[in-house]
Amino acid sequence: MGFDINENLKRLPAKPGVYLYKDQYGEIIYIGKAASMRSRVRQYFHAQESLDAKTQALVKIIAEFEYVITDTVAEALILENTLIKKNKPRFNVMLRDDKTYPYLKITYGDAYPRLVKTRTLTSDDGSRYFGPYADVGALNRIIELLNDSYRLKRCPQKDFPKSHRPCLNGFIGGCDRCCAGDKTSPGEYAARIEGVVEFLKGRDRNVVAALKKRMLEASEAMDYEEAAKCRDLIASAEAVTERQKVDLLSSSNMDICLASEPAAGAPRSDARRTGRSARVTVFFVRSGRLTGREMHYLDAGEGAVKSEIIAAFLKQYYANQTMFPKEILLEEKIIDQDVIEDWLSEAAGHRIKLTIPLRGDKSGLLKLAQKDIRETEELADDILTARKDREAEAEGALLEIAGMEAPVPARHIRIEAYDISHTGGRDSVGAMVVFRGTKKSGADYRRFKIRTMDDEGKSMDDYASLQEVIYRRLKRGLDGDKSFDELPDIILVDGGSGHVAAAEQIVAALGLEPAIPVLGMVKDDRHRTRGLIFAGTEVDLAQKPELYHMIGMIQEEVHRFAHTYHSGVRGKNLFK
Repeated sequence: MGFDINENLKRLPAKPGVYLYKDQYGEIIYIGKAASMRSRVRQYFHAQESLDAKTQALVKIIAEFEYVITDTVAEALILENTLIKKNKPRFNVMLRDDKTYPYLKITYGDAYPRLVKTRTLTSDDGSRYFGPYADVGALNRIIELLNDSYRLKRCPQKDFPKSHRPCLNGFIGGCDRCCAGDKTSPGEYAARIEGVVEFLKGRDRNVVAALKKRMLEASEAMDYEEAAKCRDLIASAEAVTERQKVDLLSSSNMDICLASEPAAGAPRSDARRTGRSARVTVFFVRSGRLTGREMHYLDAGEGAVKSEIIAAFLKQYYANQTMFPKEILLEEKIIDQDVIEDWLSEAAGHRIKLTIPLRGDKSGLLKLAQKDIRETEELADDILTARKDREAEAEGALLEIAGMEAPVPARHIRIEAYDISHTGGRDSVGAMVVFRGTKKSGADYRRFKIRTMDDEGKSMDDYASLQEVIYRRLKRGLDGDKSFDELPDIILVDGGSGHVAAAEQIVAALGLEPAIPVLGMVKDDRHRTRGLIFAGTEVDLAQKPELYHMIGMIQEEVHRFAHTYHSGVRGKNLFK
């Protein structure tokens, strides 16, 4: 007897917990939590006309469900988050990327602390962290500026025996040789570190003033090299702090989380490509200054709204954090806001407020972030449109040269490019790279060791090696090898008419219908892409800039892939 949904609905307890919906194949398709599972789960199956389109689609394919009872709603929240990450149900809003942004770390556990960049946060090493910084370039400039300004120790070594010799930074004046103990006492060094902390808190005036004083003193002493160095440091400081000009009158740390709803009209699996994914942008306000932002993409159904997206994001994103803000600004009230706020506070070890500011400085900062998102999205749309136009122009030009029609239904064509690499005929290898339109498809790249050799153990010639590689590739695809089962729309070979003719012989011998067009990528005297050879005629790419760029990229990529493989094989054989 199958699973009786109505009968099992009667058995649901009026307790907090997590429920899991499954389809007819037993696959988990949705995971949720509830304060009362009896009330919450019944809502899905009773009065379905009041449900949104997404939930109605979900209910139609629910074949069975199960549940887990918890003591509290907070426990249910944590369990829901864990199960969603483990099972990745297709009807849940899923945080898709798991990237981390770098922080600045002051290693207070050392006698002479260093300033380093890190992506790993550790709570028990005594260090102090600042960030995160979404702009890695700005972060690197901050580190260089502060190391130069405060002459900080840069080497990782902690213990310095009497026989220790300073590193290169000590000899060229990059630091004050703390390791030698001849210039800086721990107390003086600690004062410098406090200056670094003040700068990272946004109080950079002292640093700039000190640099200007050093520059004037050096100029008066006619030490123009030192004066120029100070001038460049001042410029760097101003450039770095220019990125942090957005001030908030209060000095608390906070995050701002804003969601963009997914676009409609595309299947869920194509969410990233079509732009249907929901996007959450997190702005970081540290010590009253906007220090950066990062964007995360979530797989969300067509009916998902901002409040649902933000609620899912907060639970999944902050579950992986070790540093928490004191406050998170939101646009609107979210689902289970009080429960999520309590859970965040418990995870952080201090009270975290989820705030919807309506007036004052925080409201102004929220509006500034919203404006930034609107402008970013408009710019991204323009860039995406232009990029798609260029890609379509390049693909269209290639299809025209090869005498082909655009695929139906519309899709990016599969392009396979081949190259041979060897040293005087020895250690000969072949490489195949795959592009879908203008995009690399790294998972489809393949490497081949050339098997056809002469009596001296050398490959016969480039033509024979190329034929071997293409034959092995196509034959395996025709024989049903799953790793080669998708045949190319177009074959590109790195070479001229001879290479094209050699590859065409293999395509013809295998009896492929329709025959796969083979084109040769030819270079000029400076080893740069010049044109394409097809059917004995060379096409000059100078008048086709988008295709020229595309072919140049493919030619460089297949050459790089072949050369890298050849270097590895040659190195092993030389060592042997």
